Amino acid sequence: MPAESTRDLLRARPWTASYDPGVPAEIDLPETSLVHMLERSVARNGARTALRFFGATTSYARLGDQVDRAAEGLRRLGVTAGDRVAIVLPNCPQHVVAFYAVLRLGAVVVEHNPLYTAPELRHQFEDHGARVVVAWDRVADRIRSMPADLQIDSVVSVDLTAAMPAATRLGLRLPLRRLREAREQLTGPAPGTIPWKRLLDADPIAADHPRPTAHDLALLQYTSGTTGLPKGAMLTHRNLESNAVMGRHWLDSTEHEVVYGVLPLFHAFGLTLGVTFAISLGAELVLFPTVRADLVLRAMRKSRPTVLPAVPPVYQKLLDAAQEKGVDLHGIAVAVSGAMTLPVPLVERWESATGGVLIEGYGLTECSPLVACNPLNDSRRPGSIGVPFPSTDIRLVDPETLQDVPAGHEGELWVKGPQVFQGYWKRPEETAAVLVEDGWLRTGDIVTADEDGFLRVVDRIKEVVITGGFNVAPSEVESALKLHDDVADAAVVGLPDPRGNEVVVAAVVLAPGASLDEEALRRHCYAKVTRYKVPRRIVAVEDLPRTMLGKTLRRQVREQLQETGVEV
Repeated sequence: MPAESTRDLLRARPWTASYDPGVPAEIDLPETSLVHMLERSVARNGARTALRFFGATTSYARLGDQVDRAAEGLRRLGVTAGDRVAIVLPNCPQHVVAFYAVLRLGAVVVEHNPLYTAPELRHQFEDHGARVVVAWDRVADRIRSMPADLQIDSVVSVDLTAAMPAATRLGLRLPLRRLREAREQLTGPAPGTIPWKRLLDADPIAADHPRPTAHDLALLQYTSGTTGLPKGAMLTHRNLESNAVMGRHWLDSTEHEVVYGVLPLFHAFGLTLGVTFAISLGAELVLFPTVRADLVLRAMRKSRPTVLPAVPPVYQKLLDAAQEKGVDLHGIAVAVSGAMTLPVPLVERWESATGGVLIEGYGLTECSPLVACNPLNDSRRPGSIGVPFPSTDIRLVDPETLQDVPAGHEGELWVKGPQVFQGYWKRPEETAAVLVEDGWLRTGDIVTADEDGFLRVVDRIKEVVITGGFNVAPSEVESALKLHDDVADAAVVGLPDPRGNEVVVAAVVLAPGASLDEEALRRHCYAKVTRYKVPRRIVAVEDLPRTMLGKTLRRQVREQLQETGVEV
C-alpha cells in the first residue's frame, strides 16, 4: 500500500470502532479556563469531599474558599496575570490549592520536583524567571540560597504536617514523642519565608477579578523533550482541560469516583489524572506525598480507589504488599498505566487480584500528556499502548524522509489535537524542530499501527532515558559525571531491566592514571542531580563511539553495553 494510502487510512480514524459506547470521536473543546472548571465543580459538589490526605478531608466548598483566599494572598505579594509562580511541593492539599490560586490570577504555574538539587532548580529558575515561590518548608532554604541575580522576591513555605492531623492514628509509625518533636521542628515558616497560613488568612479575592481564558498559558511543565537539558513545555488552559475531558469520556467517570494521587503532581501524568481530571469530575482525590505501598493500603480502609493511575513498579509493589498483608484489592475498577512499558504478566496478575482492568496508555508532556489508551472493553490489547483519544489524529512518518510510511511499517508517531502544547518556553528553534506543518507534533517515538489503529512502541529516536516513569536527559547526567576529576568523558544511556523499566547506566572514559570507583562517582552525582538520575551502573570504557563531527553515538554505546552483558 503506498504511503499516501496509509495517511488516508489513519485520517479516517479506524480506531473509533473500538471505543466504548458513549465515547465520542470528537469532544466539545473547552471555551473557558481551568478556573471556571474548578468553580463549576465547587458549585455542583460543595459538600462532597474534594481532597483526602492521611484521613483529613477538604470539601469542594472549602477548597474553593481556600483557592480564593490564597489567590488574594498571592495578589498582595505582587503576582499578576502572566507572571510565573513556582510550586515546589510533594503531593498535598496545599499543592492543589496553590495550583488553582495561581491560575485564578491569570498567572502561570511552574511545577518542580521538590527533591531536585540546587543546580537542577537553578537551571529552571534561570529559565522561567519566577519571582514568587510556594515551597515545602523542608526545601525552602534551597530556594532562598539561590543567587540574588534570580530576583526571587517571596518564598511561601508550606508545612505538610498541618494538613495531616490524624497522622499518628492512621499509622505513620512514629512514636508519639518523635512525632511531637518533628511537628515542633516544622511548625512555623522556614526563616526568611512567608507562612502558607498567611495566604489563607487573606480575604477571598474579589469575585470580579479577571479570570484567564481558555487560550491563556496555564502551565510550564519542564521536560527533557527529545534531547538536551529540561525545557518548559507551554500548556494552555484548553490543552489541560481537553485532556481532562478526554479522560472523563474514556473512563465514563462521574463525581462518585475516588481517584488516588500516588503519582507526583509535578509530573504531567500525575497532574492531569489528579489535579485536572479528578477536580473536573467533582470526584474525591486521595493524595499521597510519597509512593509507599503501606500508606496506600491503609488509605483503602477509609476510601477505596475506583481509578488508580500509576506506573508498573507501583502496581507491582501494591500487589506484593497486599499479598504479604492479606489485603483484598477488589473494588479497584480501573487502573491506568503509563510512562513506561507495562508487562503483560503484571496485567494478568493485577486483574486477577482486583477484578478490575489495568490498561496501558501513552503520552508525553508536550501533549498534556495523554495521547492514546486501551479501551475498557474486550478489544483492549495488553502490550499495546491502545488507540488515540477523541479529537486526536496521528500519522506514522519516516523520520529521515518525513514521508508517511506504508501500511504495516514502523514510523515516527506524529500527533495533532487540542492537547498538543504551544512550544518550548523561550526556545523557538527547538519548538520548530518538533512542532511542524499544520500543528503536527513529532513525538520521537517509533511505533507500528494495526489496521484498526492500535499502536505499539518499538523504538525511540529521542535519547532521553525513562526510568520509573521519569525522564532523564543523558547530557545532564554526563555533565555531572564529567565534573569529577577521574572522568575524562561519559555517555549515559538506558538499559532495560527484567520488569520492563529502564535503568540509567553510564559508560565513562577515565582520566589518565585514574581507576574506576563506582560508589565514589555515584556519591559525586548525588550532589548534582536527583537520585533517580544517578547511574545504577558505571562502566569504564577505553573510548566512546562518535560521529565524524565528534558527537557521541549513544545508541552504539547502548548496544555495546548490552553486548558485553552489563548487569542491571
